[in-house]
Amino acid sequence: QVQLVESGGGLVQPGGSLKLSCAASGGIFDRYNMAWFRRAPGKEYEFISTISESGATPVYAESAKGRFTISRDNAKNTGYLQMNNLKPERTAVYYCEAGCLLFSNVKEEYEYWGQGTQVTVSS
Repeated sequence: QVQLVESGGGLVQPGGSLKLSCAASGGIFDRYNMAWFRRAPGKEYEFISTISESGATPVYAESAKGRFTISRDNAKNTGYLQMNNLKPERTAVYYCEAGCLLFSNVKEEYEYWGQGTQVTVSS
């Protein structure tokens, strides 16, 4: 059983950057693919990015390309999402997910998820 805890969210001005972290425990982190999703108020979950167990193959949603970077450090059992040039419409709760299915952009196909971290983009 893998437990995931996200951190690094907060209030940031438009155009600013944040780096989210996802700390894993209770399992073998490098056996799982990892992904980030977000959910804005009143909207459905939205896929952002996923990365393979080794960290060699990141995949991004079109809206994330060029702005977000997913990475992981298996030695630290931690995944990351670097977010640059943030816009107000990026305000959402950001969730880390882990699972065995490679390159899935469907939240329900991941076995484990965290409680989320709030990101608010506002001046």
